[in-house]
Amino acid sequence: MTDPIADMLARIRNAITARKAKVIIPTSQIKRRIAEVLLDEGFVNGVQVQEGEPQGTIAIELRYDHENRNAIEGLKRVSRPGQRWYVRHDRLPRLRSGLGVGIVTTSKGVMTDRQARKERLGGELLCEVW
Repeated sequence: MTDPIADMLARIRNAITARKAKVIIPTSQIKRRIAEVLLDEGFVNGVQVQEGEPQGTIAIELRYDHENRNAIEGLKRVSRPGQRWYVRHDRLPRLRSGLGVGIVTTSKGVMTDRQARKERLGGELLCEVW
């Protein structure tokens, strides 16, 4: 697999389309941190990490409202292995007038675009969620 983050986003997108309650993803440190950011921002209801051989899994519980609409309307992979996208803290895009979240990997870890702007950190813009 050349792009595990894109695979993670595709699995979440496919689970939303199929109206699944939970999606299971092979784990890694960066995928675990992206899932935690989605949980902190309220896009998912729960994240559970199961350790196992050889890799382990992440179970992400998707969030739906009372009308069965998902909290995640869209996911977009920005920086790809073939074309990395690095931005300074003052050039981080504002997504959907602040309603969306950009997930950035910085020297201090994976965080939202708002946190990166606040801490004046630039980095690689991994994906956008709205």
